[in-house]
Amino acid sequence: MGFLKIFSGKTPEEYEKRGDSFFEIMEYGAAKLEYETALDKMKKRCSEDTNLENRLREKMVRSSEALALQHKQNGELLRESGDHEGASELFHLALELTEDPELVAGLEQLLGKTQNDIAGDNMEAPWFHTPENKTKDREWHTQEGEYFTALCGALPDEVKDAYRSYGNTFITGYVALNQGDYELAATKLSQALEENQPGSLIPLELATTCLNMRRHEDAFLLLEQFIKNHPDSIHGYQVLCETLWAMERFDEADDLLFSCPGKLAKSAPILHLRGESLYRSGRYKDAEAFYLDLLQSQSWDEHTALSLAATYEALGKNDEALELYSEIMGKCSSCGVRIDPFVKQKYADISTELGDHSTKILEIYLSLIEEDPAGRKNYFEKVEQIYTATGNEREARRYRSFADNMGGPPTD
Repeated sequence: MGFLKIFSGKTPEEYEKRGDSFFEIMEYGAAKLEYETALDKMKKRCSEDTNLENRLREKMVRSSEALALQHKQNGELLRESGDHEGASELFHLALELTEDPELVAGLEQLLGKTQNDIAGDNMEAPWFHTPENKTKDREWHTQEGEYFTALCGALPDEVKDAYRSYGNTFITGYVALNQGDYELAATKLSQALEENQPGSLIPLELATTCLNMRRHEDAFLLLEQFIKNHPDSIHGYQVLCETLWAMERFDEADDLLFSCPGKLAKSAPILHLRGESLYRSGRYKDAEAFYLDLLQSQSWDEHTALSLAATYEALGKNDEALELYSEIMGKCSSCGVRIDPFVKQKYADISTELGDHSTKILEIYLSLIEEDPAGRKNYFEKVEQIYTATGNEREARRYRSFADNMGGPPTD
């Protein structure tokens, strides 16, 4: 498959939207890459849009934290299954990603227990120390092999088993894809496709690589055949929709989603894709009606509520968006669930835009300083704006100094 000419660059906001889409389907690593690309694009254009920069940095941290938590959960499953080495790798990866002190403490505790597990494994299996097995162990536990094991930890069992059976060329390509080395990924995954039997899952990863390289036509051709071979693959539909949206073939994306077989067409992920397609194409009124109907006809779904809130913002209906973010926060509080810092920030930002400089909004920003360290500069600035608006110049200057120096949380 020959390389196509790279399309003209997208705007940072377009990469941000792609990141948002990946985040919504729990592809946190891919989301983080998109946000990093968006930030890099913004810097290359010498943009001074501090709001965009702060938003991207916050989303990068949010993706990292979500990925860290996902690695922790999958690591715990691996540990329970007896795969202590794989669990250890996931816990180490999670530690590299997170800045949450509570999560760090939990991971360090799990790592200690897992190291004890590994020591116990070695004591119970003296054959493990023979020269032949030591050699095999060194070969497998290369950096690439460890990273591949960690990546597979987040996959469904049937996909994990399939990926492990595709050989070393696929492993190199899959790791390269997840590390953002798309040229190497394209080469290795193309080779792996030839090495394995038709009907494998490799075209999905190769198409994802092509999509990231903006080789949209190549991605489309791969995915078109992949869907024929795997008509029940939700992830296949997600990547194909991303491809069609990138090509601005929105009608085809709509037709694809309506043609999904049986129960799949009414599944939550496909319904979310239908709404996303309306939003991506700028059909905000249609997206609004679609999401409202979903919330009325289905049980409460935070994903749908967040999508509707974003649609309200796109329509300039900030009052409605604010009410919806408030409802999301209320449901989290009533269930004892931690409110996503992103939701709290959206609520506070829209409130201040609408002229609300109350103590309630001030307290939200102060709490976000602790909960979301990556966004501290932005939150310090917001606190300064509130104090300025309410005439407290002393506190305004104080928080401006925190923002300028990027110091720690304010203390009296």
